[in-house]
Amino acid sequence: MQINAIDYFEKGALLRCRDKVAVIDTAGQYTFAQLERFAKNLAALLIKRGDFIRRPVPVFLPKSMGNIVANVGILYSGNAYANLDIKSPVQRVKGMLDNLAPKVIVTSAAHIAALAALGYEREKLLFVEDAMVDETLYENAALLKRLDRLIDTDPYCIIHTSGSTGIPKGVGLNHRSTIDFIDWSFDTLNLSGNEVMASLAPIYFDAYTLEFWMMLSKGSTWVVVPDACATFPAKLVEFITKNPINFIFWVPTIMVNIANQDLLTNADLSRITKVFFIGEVFPTKHLNYWRRHLPQATFVNLYGPIEIVVACTYYIVDREFSDDERIPVGFPMRNTEIIILNDENKAAKLNEPGEVCVRGSSLALGYWNNHERTGKGFVQNPLNPHHPEMIYRTGDSGFWNERGEVMLLGRKDFQIKHLGYRIELGEIEHAVLQIPGFKNACVVYNHEKKEIVLFYETEKEQTAGFIREKLGPIIPKYMMPTVFTWMEQMPRNPNGKIDRAQLVARVNESK
Repeated sequence: MQINAIDYFEKGALLRCRDKVAVIDTAGQYTFAQLERFAKNLAALLIKRGDFIRRPVPVFLPKSMGNIVANVGILYSGNAYANLDIKSPVQRVKGMLDNLAPKVIVTSAAHIAALAALGYEREKLLFVEDAMVDETLYENAALLKRLDRLIDTDPYCIIHTSGSTGIPKGVGLNHRSTIDFIDWSFDTLNLSGNEVMASLAPIYFDAYTLEFWMMLSKGSTWVVVPDACATFPAKLVEFITKNPINFIFWVPTIMVNIANQDLLTNADLSRITKVFFIGEVFPTKHLNYWRRHLPQATFVNLYGPIEIVVACTYYIVDREFSDDERIPVGFPMRNTEIIILNDENKAAKLNEPGEVCVRGSSLALGYWNNHERTGKGFVQNPLNPHHPEMIYRTGDSGFWNERGEVMLLGRKDFQIKHLGYRIELGEIEHAVLQIPGFKNACVVYNHEKKEIVLFYETEKEQTAGFIREKLGPIIPKYMMPTVFTWMEQMPRNPNGKIDRAQLVARVNESK
């Protein structure tokens, strides 16, 4: 029985392909043998700072070989890594660090001033470059023996998600949930180790977890997409075509932008055999565009909030969909059950909407140092009166279809009551994207003025009359937007998704 996730590396890539290239970033390329030495060096340096274990160790580094070394090294030390966004606002980073109360922060000398401004002086910092040396600084047997002190429910990493107070919540994930997810992924998704990944996922985003263990266990190669390409669709496609990329795991917004600009028509992406997506709904029209241009690829839709290890459901796209159909989020993963609860906290019937809830080993430990918030999200299963059993209430609305697939409707918070009707704002967005030329759409509700506000992205501004005319045959009158706002480009958050919170704030300011 596997207890510690780091065993994937010891019994995986290190045994099978230690001289293979593990990481390619803007500074160069590195083998698994180099990664082992650097990571174990870092673990030894970390242990010298104090014999602490099962504690979060923040990583304040850009996405690179350095952050991989930090994450693997922290795991070898028996602690949990917590990757932070170095571009986040100062107060946001300070709030995360203060909540973690770290004994040591892994960073580089380039960030001394930034961390000092947050109140973390030099003695709290461990520089990753001190570990990335030719010299061996560790004693291997002692380092591995130290891991015997861990059990599989100990924390593996902390991933931060937005919080209502303005300070992100730290979601604690454990080794058992990670091992269950990774084992399932390897068994189900045909991951062989021959993958060369074009990594766009931020290191503080949960998609990174799958890429991380594909590399360490299977021996896949992790290629960091340069920042200069990541935000420009044409440059991104050019990067993919010029490098031996055959696997991508992206959020749909990026892929939608590529489809909107028709960038795949003249691009040779015949090497790509797997396309995974996560984090938001992939509009079917744009997914169909990708499938037409990459007929050789397997497309997989993964769904799950950060409070679940990476995902809790999956759908391998195995049939044709018209542009106006929704894509399922599919089936529960192994050792995970999806429960859809109606308004009476009872199991929803077929096609009956309700809140998507999750039970099983995939659940997070909770929110780090936030028992009150943990108690609100992780609750007793109302269908089980016999013994304590936690489920996670995702806040997403969905239903079971006739095929036994989970269909997602959107956030419960995006469900409104308007003119006496219950409306899913996501359904309006889906309808808007059926209009030719409409690249992106976001619908929010002005509760004070009782207005449905549509933000849309097109080449040029369209009249309200034109949009109403196109939506008329698709949605009922009570769902028709009442305010239309054209944007050349939607605001994005660091994960590449549409920044809905910014648009909501804009609507609220107009009251």
